[in-house]
Amino acid sequence: MFRPMLALLGVRPATAWVAVTDQDLMIRYGPWRLRTDRGNVTAVELSGPYRWWRAIGPHLSLADGGATFGTSATGGICLRFGVPVPALVPGGRPRHQAATVTVADPPALARLLAVPDLS
Repeated sequence: MFRPMLALLGVRPATAWVAVTDQDLMIRYGPWRLRTDRGNVTAVELSGPYRWWRAIGPHLSLADGGATFGTSATGGICLRFGVPVPALVPGGRPRHQAATVTVADPPALARLLAVPDLS
């Protein structure tokens, strides 16, 4: 439903993905990119469903300063960072304490990035 609009922004299946390695978390959303050390992910939370106007496209959350990269309103995952990261604007500012992404399988990404309980 939102694919044609997102394609105008450069967001297509080939340019919208989340990759996780042993060291890094990388998010690409068309021309936007977020890269951080995997250890910088301090919390993982399933979220949604969302109102489409709050979820579709790149957004800055006024509530927590987080970045949103959304292709679906059905649900996603919110990642919290120990050290805020740049994502929405070139030049490294502002930095975001969190990022929400809508992926095909949010529970699988949540399990992959599960933060161990150190208490």
